[in-house]
This record gives sequence, structure tokens and C-alpha cells, in this order.
Amino acid sequence: MTNSSTSPQAASAEIVNAVAPPTLLQFDPRKVPFVAGEVQGLPAVAASQLTAQALRSRFATPPAWTPELRREPKMTDRVPAQAAVLVPIVQRPQGATVLLTERTSNLSTHSGQVAFPGGRVDSEDANIAAAALREAWEEVGLSAQYIEVLGSLPTYTTVTSFIVTPVVSLVQPDFELTINPYEVAEAFEVPLAWLMDPANHRHHTVPAPDGTRRQWYSMPYQDGADERFVWGATAGMLRNLYHFLAA
Repeated sequence: MTNSSTSPQAASAEIVNAVAPPTLLQFDPRKVPFVAGEVQGLPAVAASQLTAQALRSRFATPPAWTPELRREPKMTDRVPAQAAVLVPIVQRPQGATVLLTERTSNLSTHSGQVAFPGGRVDSEDANIAAAALREAWEEVGLSAQYIEVLGSLPTYTTVTSFIVTPVVSLVQPDFELTINPYEVAEAFEVPLAWLMDPANHRHHTVPAPDGTRRQWYSMPYQDGADERFVWGATAGMLRNLYHFLAA
């Protein structure tokens, strides 16, 4: 959510993309209208740029680029904490996918939302990447033996004061998951090419009590009979990944 009505394309490079946790929401994000066509016009990332070798090369020699979304306004009294998420790009024969989770409804923050595997960085973690790998193992049983860390994207600070580092990785497809039922309701995959096409991104805006307008992105993916409603911080980090790969 931002404190202006400027569209994402016209706004400054570091606009605020805030989505309140469910206990703070005064609206259903699925029902908020989106501005048709506003995020279209940007090209999709070419398929040749989404191969394992192309992704390795991009992270080995990053381009000059500017993240679109970096932080959300603080909406809780939580002390800021470092966190890490794993952005697992699964190397499927039919095309790369991104492994995502739906968080359980009993969690204190971001319950029921689509998220990357991840969480708070512990003092025992050797580094940010180690934290992301540990969280992926604890949440969905994704073993590090299948994971090749490529690098990280700039931090993204959530409304709940987590300073999140997205750790992007390639994942070999022959893994088996073991879901932690306390944290994760379900794990699923969305094609990377679909996520890296801005034609599938929606920009939502809603009036705020202070007279400004709040805005965010969503990427609703129809997975058979289920709609996977990717939005808020997860969608914001995916937008940054798009800009990184498209630069």
C-alpha cells in the first residue's frame, strides 16, 4: 500500500507496497477491484532467460537495475527482525516452476496467505541463505541436497516489521515434501514463465482511512479448480524478481 494514488509505473523506484496482516485488514483483498491494463505493456521475460544456465549467469553477473518494491509501512509494534525466504525455482522438464506455500490459518502473522518457505533468521544460522534453507526444510521438508542457491534479491520489509531477504535457488525436481501442518496448509507450484509475465499481474487500490489510497499487486493463478491468490509481500518480491530478470 502506498500513500499516493500514483500508478506503480509512474511512482518512484522504491514505492511502498503494504498489505496488512488479516487481523488489520478492513477489506477482502480478493474482492478489491484492480485497474485493468495498468500493469500491462511491460514485456514478459523471454523463455531463454528462464533456463537454469541463464538464471545462473544472471545472478553471477547481475545487471544494473532498481527494485520496484522495498518496504511497507509499519502496522504493528513488533521489533524489526531479520527474516529469509527461499524462492525455489523447480527445474521441471516441461518448464521451470516456483514452489509456494499456503500458510495455515492459526499463525499469528500472514495466516492463510500464499508465501515462500521462510521465516525469522536465528542466531545459529551461518548466514541468510542458511536461514532460508533451514526454514524450507522445517516448513515443507525440502532438503538442501536438491537446492542450488543462486543469490539474493534486495530486502523487502513487511508491515509486520520483518526485513526479508529473498534467496533465489534452483531446485532439482526429484524431491519429496513433508509438510509441517502447523505452519503450512498446502504446497503447490506455479509456472515461472506465468509469474514473469506482467500481463498476469494486477494492481489493486483501495481508499485508506487517512484519505490516501493503499495499493498492492496480486497474481491470481488458476490451478485446476483452485485459485492461488498470490498477493502482497510475495507478489512484491516476485515483481522485483521480474525487474531483475528483465533488466
